[in-house]
Amino acid sequence: MSDYPLLDPTQPDPARATQCALTVMAKAPRPGKVKTRLSPPLTLDQTAALNICFLRDTTRNIASVPGATGLVCYTPAGDEALFNGILPPEFSLILQRGDAFGERLLAAAQDILACGFGSVCLIDSDSPTLPATALHQAVAELSKPGDRIVLGGSDDGGYYLIGLKLAHHAPFERITWSTGTVYAETVDRIHDAGIDLVELPIWYDVDDASTLALLEAELLHGTRPPFATVDGYNAESTRQYLANRAAGGNA
Repeated sequence: MSDYPLLDPTQPDPARATQCALTVMAKAPRPGKVKTRLSPPLTLDQTAALNICFLRDTTRNIASVPGATGLVCYTPAGDEALFNGILPPEFSLILQRGDAFGERLLAAAQDILACGFGSVCLIDSDSPTLPATALHQAVAELSKPGDRIVLGGSDDGGYYLIGLKLAHHAPFERITWSTGTVYAETVDRIHDAGIDLVELPIWYDVDDASTLALLEAELLHGTRPPFATVDGYNAESTRQYLANRAAGGNA
Protein backbone atom coordinates (compact mmCIF):
# COMPACT_ATOMS: atom_id res chain seq x y z
CA MET A 1 0.00 0.00 0.00
CA SER A 2 1.30 3.44 -0.89
CA ASP A 3 2.09 6.09 1.72
CA TYR A 4 1.41 8.74 -0.92
CA PRO A 5 -1.80 9.87 -2.65
CA LEU A 6 -2.33 8.59 -6.18
CA LEU A 7 -3.52 11.37 -8.50
CA ASP A 8 -6.37 10.75 -10.93
CA PRO A 9 -6.45 12.91 -14.11
CA THR A 10 -10.25 12.53 -14.23
CA GLN A 11 -10.54 14.39 -10.92
CA PRO A 12 -9.03 17.87 -11.43
CA ASP A 13 -8.61 20.21 -8.48
CA PRO A 14 -8.93 23.93 -9.28
CA ALA A 15 -6.81 24.73 -6.21
CA ARG A 16 -3.80 23.42 -8.14
CA ALA A 17 -4.08 26.05 -10.88
CA THR A 18 -1.41 28.30 -9.33
CA GLN A 19 1.05 25.44 -8.82
CA CYS A 20 3.77 24.05 -11.08
CA ALA A 21 4.01 20.26 -10.78
CA LEU A 22 7.72 19.44 -10.49
CA THR A 23 7.52 15.81 -11.55
CA VAL A 24 10.24 13.16 -11.39
CA MET A 25 9.91 10.50 -14.09
CA ALA A 26 10.93 7.32 -12.28
CA LYS A 27 10.88 3.56 -12.29
CA ALA A 28 10.19 1.87 -8.97
CA PRO A 29 13.61 1.19 -7.37
CA ARG A 30 13.75 -2.57 -7.85
CA PRO A 31 17.18 -4.24 -8.31
CA GLY A 32 17.81 -5.16 -11.92
CA LYS A 33 15.27 -2.60 -13.17
CA VAL A 34 16.97 0.74 -12.45
CA LYS A 35 20.36 2.26 -13.32
CA THR A 36 21.53 -1.01 -14.90
CA ARG A 37 24.11 0.82 -17.07
CA LEU A 38 26.04 1.45 -13.84
CA SER A 39 26.64 -2.29 -13.50
CA PRO A 40 29.61 -2.60 -13.67
CA PRO A 41 31.20 -0.96 -11.71
CA LEU A 42 28.26 -1.40 -9.31
CA THR A 43 26.25 -4.54 -8.59
CA LEU A 44 22.55 -4.49 -9.39
CA ASP A 45 21.73 -4.23 -5.68
CA GLN A 46 24.07 -1.24 -5.46
CA THR A 47 22.53 0.46 -8.49
CA ALA A 48 19.08 0.15 -6.88
CA ALA A 49 20.41 1.55 -3.60
CA LEU A 50 22.04 4.45 -5.43
CA ASN A 51 18.81 5.08 -7.34
CA ILE A 52 16.99 5.41 -4.01
CA CYS A 53 19.56 8.02 -2.96
CA PHE A 54 18.98 9.89 -6.23
CA LEU A 55 15.22 9.88 -5.59
CA ARG A 56 15.65 11.10 -2.02
CA ASP A 57 17.89 13.97 -3.05
CA THR A 58 15.95 15.02 -6.15
CA THR A 59 12.62 15.07 -4.34
CA ARG A 60 14.05 16.95 -1.34
CA ASN A 61 15.45 19.52 -3.74
CA ILE A 62 12.03 19.87 -5.37
CA ALA A 63 10.26 20.13 -2.00
CA SER A 64 12.17 23.35 -1.23
CA VAL A 65 10.91 25.22 -4.34
CA PRO A 66 8.11 27.75 -3.63
CA GLY A 67 5.12 27.75 -5.96
CA ALA A 68 5.63 24.10 -6.82
CA THR A 69 4.10 20.74 -5.94
CA GLY A 70 6.24 17.60 -5.95
CA LEU A 71 5.13 14.50 -7.86
CA VAL A 72 6.64 11.24 -9.01
CA CYS A 73 5.30 9.87 -12.30
CA TYR A 74 6.11 6.21 -11.87
CA THR A 75 6.12 2.81 -13.49
CA PRO A 76 5.16 -0.03 -13.23
CA ALA A 77 1.67 -0.19 -11.78
CA GLY A 78 1.59 -2.23 -8.59
CA ASP A 79 5.00 -1.07 -7.32
CA GLU A 80 3.74 2.05 -5.54
CA ALA A 81 4.83 0.75 -2.12
CA LEU A 82 8.47 0.68 -3.22
CA PHE A 83 8.48 4.48 -2.92
CA ASN A 84 7.37 4.37 0.73
CA GLY A 85 9.73 6.23 3.04
CA ILE A 86 11.77 7.66 0.15
CA LEU A 87 9.81 10.75 -0.88
CA PRO A 88 8.90 13.80 1.20
CA PRO A 89 5.50 13.32 2.88
CA GLU A 90 3.81 16.03 0.78
CA PHE A 91 4.56 14.27 -2.52
CA SER A 92 1.98 12.45 -4.64
CA LEU A 93 2.27 9.70 -7.25
CA ILE A 94 0.81 9.50 -10.74
CA LEU A 95 1.11 6.45 -12.99
CA GLN A 96 2.98 6.59 -16.30
CA ARG A 97 1.22 5.41 -19.43
CA GLY A 98 2.30 4.92 -23.03
CA ASP A 99 4.90 2.74 -24.71
CA ALA A 100 7.69 4.70 -26.42
CA PHE A 101 9.60 7.25 -24.37
CA GLY A 102 8.11 10.26 -26.15
CA GLU A 103 4.62 8.85 -25.67
CA ARG A 104 5.20 8.50 -21.94
CA LEU A 105 6.47 12.08 -21.63
CA LEU A 106 3.52 13.51 -23.56
CA ALA A 107 1.04 11.37 -21.61
CA ALA A 108 2.59 12.51 -18.33
CA ALA A 109 2.22 16.16 -19.32
CA GLN A 110 -1.37 15.58 -20.43
CA ASP A 111 -2.36 13.71 -17.28
CA ILE A 112 -0.69 16.10 -14.83
CA LEU A 113 -2.16 19.19 -16.47
CA ALA A 114 -5.55 17.41 -16.48
CA CYS A 115 -5.22 17.14 -12.68
CA GLY A 116 -5.53 20.95 -12.62
CA PHE A 117 -1.92 22.13 -12.34
CA GLY A 118 -1.06 25.40 -14.05
CA SER A 119 2.16 24.00 -15.45
CA VAL A 120 4.36 20.91 -15.29
CA CYS A 121 8.07 20.15 -15.41
CA LEU A 122 9.12 16.60 -16.24
CA ILE A 123 12.48 15.90 -14.60
CA ASP A 124 14.79 12.92 -14.92
CA SER A 125 15.68 10.80 -11.90
CA ASP A 126 19.38 10.69 -12.83
CA SER A 127 20.57 14.17 -11.79
CA PRO A 128 20.75 14.28 -7.98
CA THR A 129 22.94 17.40 -7.90
CA LEU A 130 20.73 19.41 -10.27
CA PRO A 131 21.11 23.03 -9.09
CA ALA A 132 18.08 24.32 -7.22
CA THR A 133 18.44 27.53 -9.19
CA ALA A 134 17.41 25.67 -12.36
CA LEU A 135 14.19 24.49 -10.69
CA HIS A 136 13.46 27.98 -9.37
CA GLN A 137 14.03 29.47 -12.82
CA ALA A 138 11.75 26.92 -14.48
CA VAL A 139 8.89 27.61 -12.06
CA ALA A 140 9.35 31.38 -12.40
CA GLU A 141 9.31 31.26 -16.22
CA LEU A 142 6.20 29.08 -16.31
CA SER A 143 4.37 31.41 -13.93
CA LYS A 144 4.61 34.30 -16.40
CA PRO A 145 1.70 35.10 -18.74
CA GLY A 146 1.73 33.54 -22.17
CA ASP A 147 2.68 30.14 -23.50
CA ARG A 148 6.27 28.88 -23.41
CA ILE A 149 8.38 25.77 -22.97
CA VAL A 150 11.34 25.53 -20.59
CA LEU A 151 14.15 23.13 -21.46
CA GLY A 152 17.23 22.12 -19.48
CA GLY A 153 19.92 20.43 -21.53
CA SER A 154 22.31 17.71 -20.43
CA ASP A 155 25.95 17.67 -21.44
CA ASP A 156 25.38 14.39 -23.32
CA GLY A 157 22.92 15.97 -25.75
CA GLY A 158 19.73 15.01 -23.97
CA TYR A 159 17.76 17.01 -21.43
CA TYR A 160 17.09 16.78 -17.71
CA LEU A 161 13.90 18.89 -17.62
CA ILE A 162 11.12 19.98 -19.91
CA GLY A 163 8.47 22.35 -18.63
CA LEU A 164 5.15 23.17 -20.27
CA LYS A 165 1.94 25.10 -19.64
CA LEU A 166 0.08 23.23 -22.38
CA ALA A 167 0.52 19.60 -23.47
CA HIS A 168 2.09 20.34 -26.83
CA HIS A 169 2.80 17.32 -29.03
CA ALA A 170 5.63 18.95 -30.99
CA PRO A 171 8.48 18.52 -28.45
CA PHE A 172 7.88 14.76 -28.28
CA GLU A 173 7.44 13.91 -31.94
CA ARG A 174 10.14 12.98 -34.49
CA ILE A 175 12.82 12.79 -31.79
CA THR A 176 15.63 10.24 -32.00
CA TRP A 177 15.44 9.22 -28.35
CA SER A 178 18.46 7.97 -26.38
CA THR A 179 20.92 9.73 -28.68
CA GLY A 180 23.11 12.81 -28.45
CA THR A 181 20.76 14.79 -30.71
CA VAL A 182 17.66 14.74 -28.47
CA TYR A 183 18.14 18.28 -27.17
CA ALA A 184 18.86 19.81 -30.58
CA GLU A 185 15.94 17.99 -32.20
CA THR A 186 13.60 19.08 -29.40
CA VAL A 187 14.69 22.70 -29.81
CA ASP A 188 14.01 22.41 -33.55
CA ARG A 189 10.52 20.97 -32.97
CA ILE A 190 9.69 23.77 -30.52
CA HIS A 191 10.90 26.46 -32.92
CA ASP A 192 9.05 24.84 -35.85
CA ALA A 193 5.84 24.96 -33.78
CA GLY A 194 6.34 28.66 -33.06
CA ILE A 195 6.43 28.21 -29.28
CA ASP A 196 8.60 30.46 -27.12
CA LEU A 197 11.56 28.61 -25.59
CA VAL A 198 13.49 29.32 -22.39
CA GLU A 199 16.75 27.39 -22.00
CA LEU A 200 18.13 26.49 -18.57
CA PRO A 201 21.81 25.95 -17.67
CA ILE A 202 23.44 22.71 -18.82
CA TRP A 203 23.75 19.91 -16.25
CA TYR A 204 24.36 16.16 -16.44
CA ASP A 205 22.74 12.74 -16.00
CA VAL A 206 24.44 9.92 -14.11
CA ASP A 207 23.92 6.81 -16.21
CA ASP A 208 27.31 5.16 -16.76
CA ALA A 209 30.76 4.75 -15.20
CA SER A 210 32.14 8.03 -16.58
CA THR A 211 29.27 10.15 -15.27
CA LEU A 212 29.41 8.30 -11.95
CA ALA A 213 33.04 9.44 -11.71
CA LEU A 214 31.89 13.01 -12.45
CA LEU A 215 29.37 12.74 -9.62
CA GLU A 216 31.99 11.38 -7.22
CA ALA A 217 34.33 14.24 -8.10
CA GLU A 218 31.57 16.76 -7.48
CA LEU A 219 30.23 15.37 -4.21
CA LEU A 220 33.35 13.87 -2.63
CA HIS A 221 36.02 16.31 -3.82
CA GLY A 222 34.12 19.54 -4.50
CA THR A 223 35.06 19.54 -8.19
CA ARG A 224 32.47 21.43 -10.18
CA PRO A 225 31.69 19.79 -13.56
CA PRO A 226 33.69 21.51 -16.32
CA PHE A 227 30.55 22.76 -18.12
CA ALA A 228 28.82 24.05 -14.97
CA THR A 229 28.30 27.76 -14.31
CA VAL A 230 26.74 27.30 -10.85
CA ASP A 231 27.24 24.92 -7.94
CA GLY A 232 25.14 21.79 -7.79
CA TYR A 233 22.64 20.76 -5.14
CA ASN A 234 24.05 19.30 -1.93
CA ALA A 235 22.78 15.76 -2.53
CA GLU A 236 23.42 14.50 0.98
CA SER A 237 21.97 10.98 0.63
CA THR A 238 24.00 10.36 -2.51
CA ARG A 239 27.10 11.89 -0.95
CA GLN A 240 26.88 9.63 2.08
CA TYR A 241 26.37 6.56 -0.08
CA LEU A 242 29.37 7.35 -2.28
CA ALA A 243 31.55 8.22 0.73
CA ASN A 244 30.70 4.91 2.40
CA ARG A 245 31.49 3.02 -0.80
CA ALA A 246 34.80 4.89 -1.23
CA ALA A 247 35.71 3.99 2.37
CA GLY A 248 35.17 0.31 1.63
CA GLY A 249 31.72 0.03 3.19
CA ASN A 250 29.01 -2.35 2.04
CA ALA A 251 27.08 0.29 0.11
